[in-house]
Amino acid sequence: MAPTAPLIIRPLAAADEASWRELFRGYREFYRLPESEEVVSRVWGWLMDPGHECRALVAEGEGGIVAIGHHRPFSRPSTGTVGIWLDDLFTDPAARGRGAARAILARLAEIAGAESRSMVRWITAEDNARARALYDQVATRTHWVTYDAAPAHI
Repeated sequence: MAPTAPLIIRPLAAADEASWRELFRGYREFYRLPESEEVVSRVWGWLMDPGHECRALVAEGEGGIVAIGHHRPFSRPSTGTVGIWLDDLFTDPAARGRGAARAILARLAEIAGAESRSMVRWITAEDNARARALYDQVATRTHWVTYDAAPAHI
């Protein structure tokens, strides 16, 4: 097996749009979310808006972008601190196992340190065994259980 080029972890750029759209669609498909170009375009708009809280990192290899990670700050009133929330992390299936997700998580930890954030936090599906195997190596699983409530229609 030929050695692979080192990954570069960097912020998402406007020139990455086509690759990002493909990976984000793959992420949504993985989580069985309905196809929606409206959602894909809306999120792209958020990521390109310097005033929006959402940011993205990409892992770039020899063949282009192989992974994306969307993140944002989140306030933690219980501790009086601000953390980084990782909303979405997705690696192209053809590039899995090459360290892209691990590298994005490491870069987020560096950003958290540089910005004096209290932590990097994320959730994943219970049955996402491959991702959880990585997460168990790089972070501490918490005892928290998440709930989603629908908004009231007034």
